[in-house]
Amino acid sequence: MVVAHRGSAGSAPENTLGAVRLAREHGADVVETDVKRTRDGVLVVLHDESLTRTTDVRQVYPDRAPWWVGAFSLEEVQRLDAGSWFGPGWAGERVPTLREWTEAVGDAGMLVEAKDPHLHRGIEHQLAAELQAVPALAQALAAGRLAVQSSDRAWLRAFHDLAPDVPLALVHHGVPDVDVLAADAAWLDALNPALGNISRELVDEVHRLGLATHVWTVNDADDLERARAWGVDGVITDHPHRARTLLAAPR
Repeated sequence: MVVAHRGSAGSAPENTLGAVRLAREHGADVVETDVKRTRDGVLVVLHDESLTRTTDVRQVYPDRAPWWVGAFSLEEVQRLDAGSWFGPGWAGERVPTLREWTEAVGDAGMLVEAKDPHLHRGIEHQLAAELQAVPALAQALAAGRLAVQSSDRAWLRAFHDLAPDVPLALVHHGVPDVDVLAADAAWLDALNPALGNISRELVDEVHRLGLATHVWTVNDADDLERARAWGVDGVITDHPHRARTLLAAPR
C-alpha cells in the first residue's frame, strides 16, 4: 500500500488540495494528513502548530506572533497563501478544512493524524462527530477506507473509547516495546513506526499480534525494497509516484 505523506509532499506544498490531487494522479492508495483546530473550532489540515513554515502569516499578520493556528479564525487562516513557500507555481494554495480535504481525496483511502491533540482540548469529540456528520468521511469509514492515527497513545485510547468503530494506528517514535504493543493490540489496529526503528523480526511480531504496519518516511529505492522484503503492509512516502513505479518494476 502506498500512502501519500501529507499528499504528494515531495512534489507539491504539503497538506494542500493541490498535494492531494497530485497524490491521486500519482497512484496513492491512501492520502495521509494532519488535523489541527482554529480559534473558532474548525478542523483544518496542517502539520505544524505554527503557521509560519508553510504560509505567509508573518507578512499578512505581522503583529500576531507566535502565529499558532489556534489563535486564528478559519476566515483568517484561509486568507493565507500556503503554496508560495514551496514554489511560485503553487501560489494561492490555501490551508483546507478537513471537509475540503475529504472531498479532494474522493474514493482513495484516508489516514487522518491527530497531531499534538493535547494542544486542542476535546478535539477527539469533534473529530468523532465529524466522522459521522460529514458524508464523505462517514462513507469512507463504512467502506473501510479511513483510519485515525496519532503518536499520543493515551489520546488514541480515549478516542477508541469514544469511537470504537474507527480503526486506529499508533505513530511510533523510537523502537517499539513488544510487551507494550501486545497489550495495545487489544484495541489498536496498526503500528506505524519509522523504518529505521524496526526489523524484519518486529514486523513479524506485529503481524503475529494481528496488527498491520505502515512505515515512514520511505523516499528512496533502497528503503522501499527493504520495507517490501520485510513484508510491511504499506509505505508512507513523500513521493507516491516514485514508490508506485518502483513497486511495479520486476524484482
